[in-house]
Amino acid sequence: MKNHGGLGSKNVASSSSVTVALVILTALLIGLNYTVMKWALDHTTPLALAALRTSVGAPFLLAIAMFRGEKLPQNRQQWMAVWWISLAITTVSSGFLVLGISRLSPGLAAMLSATMPLFTAIIAVLVLAELPGRRGYLGLLIGLFGAVCLAMPAFGSGNTTLGIVFSLISSISWAAGAVLNKRLPGALEISPLMLVALQITFSAVCLHLAVPFVEDWSDTSMGWGLALPLLYAGIPSLAVTFYLFASVLRRAPAIQGAAVAYLTPFFGVLFSWLLVGDRLGTFEILGGALVVTGVALLSVDRR
Repeated sequence: MKNHGGLGSKNVASSSSVTVALVILTALLIGLNYTVMKWALDHTTPLALAALRTSVGAPFLLAIAMFRGEKLPQNRQQWMAVWWISLAITTVSSGFLVLGISRLSPGLAAMLSATMPLFTAIIAVLVLAELPGRRGYLGLLIGLFGAVCLAMPAFGSGNTTLGIVFSLISSISWAAGAVLNKRLPGALEISPLMLVALQITFSAVCLHLAVPFVEDWSDTSMGWGLALPLLYAGIPSLAVTFYLFASVLRRAPAIQGAAVAYLTPFFGVLFSWLLVGDRLGTFEILGGALVVTGVALLSVDRR
């Protein structure tokens, strides 16, 4: 009996270690993406990059979904759910994310992305009537104060107020899509893998159609300087991280999955410092720390 108990403890410990490793790897891949996309913007325009990124990631995820035998949406309700979630998360949010990165340092853009869980909690209160507990309210207050600190115009490094606004719009749009994911009945009937594969596919089409109205494809210079960052932004950062995050959610409760949200800014700032020599100001560091603290409190909230 003792041996069986010891074996069970080892299995639990091993599973927990794997989960922690997946969380760290997911956050690392996403955090690096802010610097990689900044490099890609030397060779293309923001919306064009968003369009090209989804065009690379969509076929990869669709191929995996088809290989696994995942079913396509079966009715109009399911297709409409995919459309609305795609519009919010992988079209509007992705577009404004790259627009924000084009005007900000990678580190600050990564920190602003940590506000996504905060806005998700706020929209969930308004739309789903999901009221937080004491820790949740405290987390929201701390996190929102941190967002205010981050939103104060940053000094130097090409940071602009417009870039901060774009990044916050990206976070709010992503949060709205996350709530729609729970609100729309059709979304719950589609496998997560197929849902995201179709989201990215729809976004690729929408973003490609939008580019000629606001940008010029002639400003995009195809070559290795764009191809390599694009491959990373489309597959490891977009497709693979979803796959890893789905694995985290299957292995662990949402509290551990939420750890990705507050580890990503750490890696975003780290890679921005190591690879481009980016340095953040006092308000940005304080704001980022408060946002991470707020998200952490939200993730351990007990209603």
